[in-house]
Amino acid sequence: MNMTEPVTFFIIEGLKDKYMILFAIFLTIYVLILGGNSMIIYLVRTDPKLNSPMYFFLHHLSFCDMIYTSTSIPNMLSGFLVDVKTISKMGCFAQMYIFLSMTVVGRGLLTVMAFDRYLAICHPLRYASIMTRRIRYLLIFLAWLFGWFIPFSALILALPLPFCGPNIVKHIFCDHTSVVRLACTDTTRNSIVSLTFALFGIISTFLLILASYICIGKAISKMGSAERLKAAATCVSHLIVVCISYVSASCVYISYRVATFDPDVRLIIAVLYSVLTPLLNPFIYSLRNKELQDALKRAFCRYSAASHAVRKTVPSISS
Repeated sequence: MNMTEPVTFFIIEGLKDKYMILFAIFLTIYVLILGGNSMIIYLVRTDPKLNSPMYFFLHHLSFCDMIYTSTSIPNMLSGFLVDVKTISKMGCFAQMYIFLSMTVVGRGLLTVMAFDRYLAICHPLRYASIMTRRIRYLLIFLAWLFGWFIPFSALILALPLPFCGPNIVKHIFCDHTSVVRLACTDTTRNSIVSLTFALFGIISTFLLILASYICIGKAISKMGSAERLKAAATCVSHLIVVCISYVSASCVYISYRVATFDPDVRLIIAVLYSVLTPLLNPFIYSLRNKELQDALKRAFCRYSAASHAVRKTVPSISS
């Protein structure tokens, strides 16, 4: 590309070698993510017995995970099949903003779910009066607003940057850092602002979740053994998801700051981070939650009964 010509599109250059085995693996992972999270959304929206705040928040987390992975994985999969993957400048920035927003929204929803568990365990008698329908929607609105707000400054600062070549993004999609470093001007301010807001989004949600579980731990320590086990069981799934999310994020952060990491390995780590939590969420909540398992059985029974009724009403060919 001519170095004096302004960039109007970017070339997404992901993994250098197009390993078809990776294509098959990540395609399978993507199908499992869509299937598992769609299952949770369907069960929560159709089963009256799942009409509680915890499942309401889980429903939104599953929806967020589907958008989050759909922003990055299809681009990566197409990169395995074509030699050159191009995207317009505005499309690149839109992809960047949606991905960053969904990352923060997910953290916000995990924080809201921790607050819900705090109220249920530490204030059980007041739980129903506090966690009203209005409060549920307010918490969801704040989580989504928080997610859309945090990366907004980084986007606004990146949009007017001059890009005059090269236009090759060393990532599987339009990652903020990979795109901004292509600008033909000083981007120190962009790096400082984006890092500041990113750390604020991660650290603030982590501290709120940590504070909730410290209060939960104190409340559980004062209960009897039976009540303690019952209360802890309602938090285990969420706590596992939180640990996986923040530990994997730390691994990605470390990999980007270790110069000896192979670029392809660093990309694979980043991709695994982006798919790990959305992939495991449905399995963790389903395998450890009897209510979800029972709802799945009821849904299967309804489907079987409906299929049987349809077969009985459809006339046979011989008749």
